[in-house]
Amino acid sequence: MAEQCKHQLTLYQPAVYQITVPGHLDPSWVVWDKQITMTAKREEDGTPVTILTGTLDQAALQGFLRRLYALGLPLISVIHIKTGTKRRKSQS
Repeated sequence: MAEQCKHQLTLYQPAVYQITVPGHLDPSWVVWDKQITMTAKREEDGTPVTILTGTLDQAALQGFLRRLYALGLPLISVIHIKTGTKRRKSQS
């Protein structure tokens, strides 16, 4: 039997996600959302990838994925890391 998850994902509760896309994105690209951190690395085979990590609720996650789609970036992976974290407040 499948193990019960201690934290249930909801549409409204923020969670930490890790999104991987091919290539190295320009760091200025994520200025629009201070909730996202960007890490450039190379896979074991030398392929460059960008890892985007952030605390997003489901609506923000969908909006972020749509932005990647609009930029023509295919998704390598979208991983749910942790549920139940609070979003950091943006500093204005």
